[in-house]
Amino acid sequence: MSESLITTAEGTALPVHALRPAQLESFLESAPPFLRGYAALKEFKAKAGQVLTVPGQDGAPALALLGMGEAGQASIFRALGAALPAGDYRIETAPDDLDRHQATLAFALGTYRFDRYRKAREAGPRLVAEGVDLAEAQAVAHACALACDMVNTPANDMGPRQIETIAREIAEKHGAQISVVIGDDLLGQNYPAIHAVGRAAHADRAPRMIELAWGDPAAPVVAIVGKGVVFDTGGLDIKPSSGMRLMKKDMGGAAHALALGRMVMAAGLKVRLHVLLPVVENAISGDAMRPGDVLQTRKGLTVEVGNTDAEGRLILADALTRAAELSPVLTIDMATLTGAARIALGPQVIPFYTADDALAVDLAQAAKLVDDPLWRMPLWAGYEEALDGDIADLKNDPDAWAQAGSVTAALFLQRFAPEGSWVHFDIFAWNPKGRPGHAAGAAAQAVRALYAVLKGRYS
Repeated sequence: MSESLITTAEGTALPVHALRPAQLESFLESAPPFLRGYAALKEFKAKAGQVLTVPGQDGAPALALLGMGEAGQASIFRALGAALPAGDYRIETAPDDLDRHQATLAFALGTYRFDRYRKAREAGPRLVAEGVDLAEAQAVAHACALACDMVNTPANDMGPRQIETIAREIAEKHGAQISVVIGDDLLGQNYPAIHAVGRAAHADRAPRMIELAWGDPAAPVVAIVGKGVVFDTGGLDIKPSSGMRLMKKDMGGAAHALALGRMVMAAGLKVRLHVLLPVVENAISGDAMRPGDVLQTRKGLTVEVGNTDAEGRLILADALTRAAELSPVLTIDMATLTGAARIALGPQVIPFYTADDALAVDLAQAAKLVDDPLWRMPLWAGYEEALDGDIADLKNDPDAWAQAGSVTAALFLQRFAPEGSWVHFDIFAWNPKGRPGHAAGAAAQAVRALYAVLKGRYS
């Protein structure tokens, strides 16, 4: 991504006045007549997310007004980053209680554009970051942009090999160790479910298990697991074309895990970090897993395949079992796992599941602080029997009577999760409808709230 946060402007940094409706009248009373007239002409009322770029005598932008609305949340600065023309800006006026760090980060997030395949790439606005931790804001913005770039990139350019390459680049930059198990070696290294899901893909897109390790070995272990299905046809239970169209984003969990891991490493948090990425393509060939097959897992539990399109939980089962072997104090998994999560909460609010009440409280507080919407869902024990297999220990498609598809998917993962604190995020990783500061396409979800929690615990 191009750098949207700077320390010093190349020329004159144009002023931005961030105003609540109650402040607008007094501000305009002391403003030049042209500004008062222009604001009236454009019906600028300081509503949340309103952006007005005001020209000077030469017609070029001279200043900008940002409507903060009554609440005046820092996240409104995302709309500013999305709307301003190219140039350098600085915050001249803002509410006294504005969290400048979160506002600066929001501006950077709002400038995100995916233009890899565009012939013309336009420069974006830049904000002079004053009174904030610029390095941290840049690190978080860059990590979120990385996740979005990975999810936006089509599967022909974002296969297992490309995810491995990105993981290796992150490991090299931050001094992490990396190990990769590929193809049939997964069987020898006891990742049978990952192998079963990914074995039908072309040899160049062979399944793999990627593991990054970073930090002091004596520090508390935090494991981050991310589902990396680079494309999901549904397997032999093939999806219809409408359901397959966005399946390039089914590796969103892996992208988010790398983004969060990168934030942790950049901040130098006092943890022993392990990022675990089971990466596969759920393809169709003569070697594809079949409905009715019984798969082995790393934990030793057998799983009856009722639906080959419920593959994400299968690869996560092996990865979570690997995480358990590391004795983590906290395990986080992220996956674009179920459509049921979207039916329950839509595309903007991300459900999470945990039995750790203290962690749930911390996540709820962090989500509100950084405007990264989350909602706790129940690990409802009454639905567990819907996972009982007919001829195996459990099955990957729960009985229909349980209905709650996101809940039963979480209950499936819980069977493999490490002891102690574990949290599962059923992310969407996508904005189906663009809105100010949130471009249509890939979305980085839950990682900023998670980073806030980790920073609070392990700084």
